[in-house]
Amino acid sequence: MPGRKINEKMSKKLVGLFLAVILALVALAVRITYINATSGEQYERIVLSQNQQQYESRMIPFKRGDIVDRNGTILATSERVYNVILDCHVVNTQVQDESGEERQPYVEPTVKALAEILGIDEEEIRGRLTSEDTMDSRYQVLKRDLSLEERRAFEDYLEEAEAEDSELSPEEKEERQNVKGVWFEEDYNRVYPLGSQACDLIGFTYDGTTADWGIEGYYSSLLNGVDGRQYGYYNDDADVEQQIVEPVDGKNVVSTIDINIQQIIRTAIENYNTRMADGPNEGEPAKNVGVIVMDPDTGEILGMDSSDWYDLNDPRDLSSFYTREEIDAMSEEEMLEHLNDIWRNYCISDTYEPGSTYKPITVASALECGAISEDDTYYCGGYYTVSGQIIRCAHLAGHGMLTVPESLSYSCNACLMQIGEKLGASDFLRYQKMFQFGSKTGIDLPGEASGILFTEDTMKDLELATSTFGQGFTCTMIQEAAAFCSLINGGYYYQPHVVSTVTDSAGTVVETMEPTLQCQTVSRETSDFIREALGGSMEAGHSGAAAKVEGYSMGGKTGTAQKFPREEEKYVVSFIGYAPLDDPEVVVYVVIDEPNAVPQSNSTYAQEVAKEILTALLPYMNLYPDEGENAEGGDSTSEQGAYNENLPEPGEEPEDEQVESGGNNLLTDGITNEEQKLLEG
Repeated sequence: MPGRKINEKMSKKLVGLFLAVILALVALAVRITYINATSGEQYERIVLSQNQQQYESRMIPFKRGDIVDRNGTILATSERVYNVILDCHVVNTQVQDESGEERQPYVEPTVKALAEILGIDEEEIRGRLTSEDTMDSRYQVLKRDLSLEERRAFEDYLEEAEAEDSELSPEEKEERQNVKGVWFEEDYNRVYPLGSQACDLIGFTYDGTTADWGIEGYYSSLLNGVDGRQYGYYNDDADVEQQIVEPVDGKNVVSTIDINIQQIIRTAIENYNTRMADGPNEGEPAKNVGVIVMDPDTGEILGMDSSDWYDLNDPRDLSSFYTREEIDAMSEEEMLEHLNDIWRNYCISDTYEPGSTYKPITVASALECGAISEDDTYYCGGYYTVSGQIIRCAHLAGHGMLTVPESLSYSCNACLMQIGEKLGASDFLRYQKMFQFGSKTGIDLPGEASGILFTEDTMKDLELATSTFGQGFTCTMIQEAAAFCSLINGGYYYQPHVVSTVTDSAGTVVETMEPTLQCQTVSRETSDFIREALGGSMEAGHSGAAAKVEGYSMGGKTGTAQKFPREEEKYVVSFIGYAPLDDPEVVVYVVIDEPNAVPQSNSTYAQEVAKEILTALLPYMNLYPDEGENAEGGDSTSEQGAYNENLPEPGEEPEDEQVESGGNNLLTDGITNEEQKLLEG
């Protein structure tokens, strides 16, 4: 087909369009030339500001709140530190010299200053400056956790070049003036001034702001604040301006614990470890030792500790527990398992059978139900038969006829089983739940366990019999301690807690954790009866005599529980006591899991630890001797610590001490012919 011809009219239109495009391009070029001549510097700064957004806009970290004890002693705090930031783009800037050649005048002076003043590896610095991935980066963290003193040393190094009285040569001044692209980012480092003290209670942070353990974990969101931010930008006049959104620091937590009481506990456990180090298991005085010191009238934890101590400033260090060869041989999973073992709070996370420390609760439950009366008596012939099974008492010769208080002071299993029969399984289980066994206490610490109880379907006569003296079900130390406190304070169950108040960064109280009364477990009359009855346990010849502190009226109860599997003859021994007798102000609970002795079934080990704690604790709490010549106003000059002379050696039975046992091994299966004759006679 022939092509279309362009007529004159169309030619004129094309020429006009072409001229219009040319005029538009000329106008655009004139406008760009004008803008560049009049405002080019301003736009250049704006572009530079956008290019350096990470440099000009930075996060300002908050300060995580402090954790202090009840007296204000700092247990955990955040110290200001600095991160060294390198702007590789600036350091690598090329400048033309007088001859017109490109060179990098900032590299060598900057590398030298960072290496000599801050001790940063020179190869590391050069690697960041030359790597294709980082050579143009404006944000490279070279070193973390720099102290204020180290930062000042670097700044002084640079400022010396500007000082009028500087003794530097012109070359040295020029060198220091060419240190570019280094700045310091503020941060905080979490520190624990007391190291391993109260480690189970305090816990630690993984990165300064996140935590899973202890008070650090439970109150982590409250301790954390809100980060601030600093924005750098150019205003309409091309001047540099900054806008700062200040960070909001975290709140401070005031705990109920007393670090002096913590030290008393720690010393007692260390002394126990020393005494028991030469037992059959060398180097392992016990599988674990747990201690709780508690205010029975408020639920406040005054002290809590167990024997696996780790440094909160270096919580992943296993060198105190394993050899270097053992650590090197661990897989990541094994190492984490071992770390979790030492981080776990034994006093709230481990369950066990409480043994005879539960007996006062059995008696109180029976009194409250009207199943027994305070004047009842029970006969112990050294055993008791339940569902055709003979279950022996710890005292094979029998205690004879005992009153209800005597059944506690002599810790008689046979009497307790008879009391349990009258109480019945339904009411026994009902009161277990009323005393919060089988459920978490709600203590403000992570990782609390709840234990396992029988149900009405699973609790038969035999299970009821062994449960009356604390075998067959499990609980935690904090459950037993809180229940016992309600038993002796008038019957009031207070939720245990480790924090009393919360303050803001200025120290103003913003929240107070008042004692939380959850229920009344028993009447005041029953509480008074149990409290007085347990005073008899501390008398000479009774089960708790080894824990008695001379001059002080006290009450308490021992415990010995045989662990599963029963045939291994491993025991948990314990003691829970209080003072003064008539108006208890402190409760001390000690549990020793598998003491390093043969046999293990001797509550004296726990009583020794409890007595050492109470001997130092009672005077510290301004509790004065209240009985005998040592009563207030009398002769109170007796030496603290002299009680050790009257205690038996580890493994030796104290005079008239009734060693408790419990569980399936109490049945006649497997006992000797001599024991069988004694039971029958």
